[in-house]
Amino acid sequence: MKTSHMLSAGLMAAFALSASAARAAPPPEAPPATAPAAAPPAPPAAAPETTPAAPPAAPSETTHAAPPAAPRLAPPVAVTVTPLEEGQHFTLDPVADGVLTAAGFGFAFLLGEVLGTGEIRPPLPVTGVTLLPIDRSAISQTIDPHAATYSNIGLYTAVGFAVLDPILSGFRDGTDALLVDAFMYAESGSLALTLTDITKIAVRRPRPIDYINCGTPAQQAGPNCSSSDLGLSFFSGHAAGVSAIGATATYLAFVRSPRSPRPWITLGVATALSAFVSYERVRAGEHFPTDVIAGSMAGAAIGVLVPHLHRHKQESPPVWIGFSPVPGAGGALSVSGGF
Repeated sequence: MKTSHMLSAGLMAAFALSASAARAAPPPEAPPATAPAAAPPAPPAAAPETTPAAPPAAPSETTHAAPPAAPRLAPPVAVTVTPLEEGQHFTLDPVADGVLTAAGFGFAFLLGEVLGTGEIRPPLPVTGVTLLPIDRSAISQTIDPHAATYSNIGLYTAVGFAVLDPILSGFRDGTDALLVDAFMYAESGSLALTLTDITKIAVRRPRPIDYINCGTPAQQAGPNCSSSDLGLSFFSGHAAGVSAIGATATYLAFVRSPRSPRPWITLGVATALSAFVSYERVRAGEHFPTDVIAGSMAGAAIGVLVPHLHRHKQESPPVWIGFSPVPGAGGALSVSGGF
């Protein structure tokens, strides 16, 4: 498989997240006050023998038992929130993130080994197929023999920056920033690589070079048309990998240095590098324009989502859905969040 698998997954670190919330124990509730017992009615006074006894007097209508006291509400629970340290914007789950990263690189490695055996035959181009107008120039061009090397240099540059940028974050914001950023770069690369490989195997689209070198039955019988890699055009792994790294770098730059030119410079360089690599992959005959466009979109989406889902809850909470009662109206549903 020509899609590069040189992204490193050796930047894992275990994080112990402590700082439990201290809760104040509420005082015991006082027993409800009881009403004093009503005094029994006085016995009727003795009457003369010739006068019949008067009936006992009825209790006064204004005499009522005291109502029970309303129960006392417990005081609100006091929660202490540990403030974030300088430069601590992201958090990790060592188990979930470690599994995703290791599984992604492991899957890509095993799939590359299987495809290298030649047991999976490539789908050959069909004569007379109608391509999309944007893709037709890829099979009528003159292949640049150096374009593949240029695209590899662009990918190596992106990978090198993914290794260097966490080190720079460590100098600026501490060891925590170094480990977290390195982990997010590795996770973005592994997920982009996994999605690329799954899509390639599912689609099995012939490369433009197939239409040029293997377009006739006589050409298809040659040795150059039997490699499994020839049917893995959609979508471009180079474009996906460079875009994933560039999107992650841009997101981190906007979070860590929002008031400096660094985020905009990173965005411009990442966009230019992704466009350069995509163009060279087309010039090399390895991909159609739609392949590199789809790869860039998929990589950029992963590169943004990975750091965004790792934002620290104290700084940028996820979407919150709350319900609060409203007198006379039932209640109110609210949705809020930080993006």
